[in-house]
Amino acid sequence: MHTSPHRPGAPRRTLTRRTALAAAVALLTAGGATLSTAGAAGAATATGLDDPHKKEIAMELVSSAENSSLDWKAQYQYIEDIGDGRGYTAGIIGFCSGTGDMLELVQHYTDMEPGNPLAKYLPALEQDNGTDSHAGLGSAFVSAWRTAAKDTVFQQAQDDERDDVYFDPAVAQAKADGLGTLGQFAYYDAMVMHGPGDDPVSFGGIRRTAMKKAKTPAQGGDETAYLNAYLDARKAAMLTEAAHDDTSRVDTEQRVFLDAGNLNLDPPLHWKTYGDSYEILTLP
Repeated sequence: MHTSPHRPGAPRRTLTRRTALAAAVALLTAGGATLSTAGAAGAATATGLDDPHKKEIAMELVSSAENSSLDWKAQYQYIEDIGDGRGYTAGIIGFCSGTGDMLELVQHYTDMEPGNPLAKYLPALEQDNGTDSHAGLGSAFVSAWRTAAKDTVFQQAQDDERDDVYFDPAVAQAKADGLGTLGQFAYYDAMVMHGPGDDPVSFGGIRRTAMKKAKTPAQGGDETAYLNAYLDARKAAMLTEAAHDDTSRVDTEQRVFLDAGNLNLDPPLHWKTYGDSYEILTLP
């Protein structure tokens, strides 16, 4: 169970799985986002974030910021209201009862396993979506979530939602932009926190702001210069919301790797989030 006082506000996620996937497709087909030959060559020189070992690193990096722990698998059972106006925040990447993705997750879980401990709460989740209300949920729902978290089917459902809505679209877009593993992670981390939308402080808007300052490798630009512009845009987006005003996951994590020239996100990795120090010494 998460107990850290450092956890930032929940992501600005308001898209359903279907519309999030549509948004990702739109990004990939938008002008300037098509993967050029040069971009493809650049991305191919590094192991992608979808390599199982690098994906494990990504999960641990996100968990260090979201839950002040590298043990991301312990977060399947995590659930609490952190007082950010988005209702309950829960699971491995902070699914929220007020932003739609918790509803999507429980529906997916119920499609996989009808009669599960959370299925009866679908009407309440539908009613509370878009608000911070606990109506029809409360302590019984919290207990049911923790019970469900022991079910490997529910764990798989969380993995599915993470991949379908956040991880896979982020990695695909980063590869289309000609980015290596670090850039792919930077996109994924932003997708988790800000959501895959296209408004100025969602992932699409952050990327659009960065592209006004620097060309992506797929456009013939320098990868390090583009990632610096992207992290600048990400930090500016974070600072628009009080819940995200600690930007250490950019300043003392991603920027540290970038300044070291570690575009491949290779261990050993040493970083800090919210003042806490972490390290990954070898590939998981």
